[in-house]
Amino acid sequence: MRQCGSAWDRPEPIRDLLSDSDTRMLVLDYIRFRMRTPHAVSFLGLAAYLRYRSITNMQQPWGWKDPRNTYTLPIWLDVFPHAKVVHVYRHGVDVAHSLRVRQNKRIATARARFSRLKPVYVFYSKRGGFSETLRCKTLEGGLSLWEEYMAEARTHVRSLGERAVEVKYEDFLAEPLAVLRNLAQFCGLDVSDAKLAAAAGQVEKGRAFTYRTDPALKAFADGAAGRLGKYGY
Repeated sequence: MRQCGSAWDRPEPIRDLLSDSDTRMLVLDYIRFRMRTPHAVSFLGLAAYLRYRSITNMQQPWGWKDPRNTYTLPIWLDVFPHAKVVHVYRHGVDVAHSLRVRQNKRIATARARFSRLKPVYVFYSKRGGFSETLRCKTLEGGLSLWEEYMAEARTHVRSLGERAVEVKYEDFLAEPLAVLRNLAQFCGLDVSDAKLAAAAGQVEKGRAFTYRTDPALKAFADGAAGRLGKYGY
């Protein structure tokens, strides 16, 4: 994303990279190279790195979760052409609220740090900004970002056909065992019922539709009903 002035909260410029074949090939070469170096320990852990030396040498099924994959997926599919994709999505107002809470906490931390270190800035310039994202300090900003990610993800799901599956977060919370069983089958994993039940037992079902407990969030959701309804909410 940094190659093209993109960021997780302003993802659109990634299209410039995806459409530029020269730079895209350089990025692919860099990614493939890095996965064969000791930097792979950051994903594998030390024990697995000493055994496999490269992510591509792993024998068992593996994967990772990162919302930015929604926009960088074409490059990852260049690296892993046989990958399967799981798109997990959640109610847009819950997402927007979560992003706003997280950002406000970070602003508070930055404010405290700035107050503590302000005398130092007489001699040294401050590194970095006060905020990771200003867009997500508001519910509207967070919801509009959710809409962009949903539209992009749905495009990928349609184009990938049987190689992609969608999971509605609230459906997962309601029936975790059934969803986990379907996901295991989709991914070709041989998992015992006991292990699936154990995993399902860790799910916090009360996390579904949390916006409904807050009158302000519910009012915001009511006002955005048409936008939410476009994606099944």
